[in-house]
Amino acid sequence: MFDDDRASRALGIELVETGSGFALARMRITDAMVNGHGIAHGGYIFLLADTTFACACNSHGPTTVAARADITFMRPVRVGDLLVARAEERTRFGRSGIYDVSVHRDDEPIAEFRGHSRTLNGSSENQSEGAKP
Repeated sequence: MFDDDRASRALGIELVETGSGFALARMRITDAMVNGHGIAHGGYIFLLADTTFACACNSHGPTTVAARADITFMRPVRVGDLLVARAEERTRFGRSGIYDVSVHRDDEPIAEFRGHSRTLNGSSENQSEGAKP
């Protein structure tokens, strides 16, 4: 799945490690990712966390997508910072799952993300759910 994720790869996100319900990814903040305050735009940090979440929840095999996600930003990030995101499965039940992603710069926490996943059933559902906004 990650090999076909052009958006994440275009931003320089590297998938470092994956396992059952687990993923580790990293991304270096570039000049293009900085907002008008001179810090990294939160959308890029969210994208790193979301990509790591996607790799963890798809580690079980069936196509799985985000049902909802939220993030709490704790510290600003600057150009050149290397962010590391670690996603861990908290629970899976039926076709749903909950995953936590911690984003760090060195040992310093930057953001905490919680994602709720939904596993898709069959090809017709994949097509119809993929068409929703």
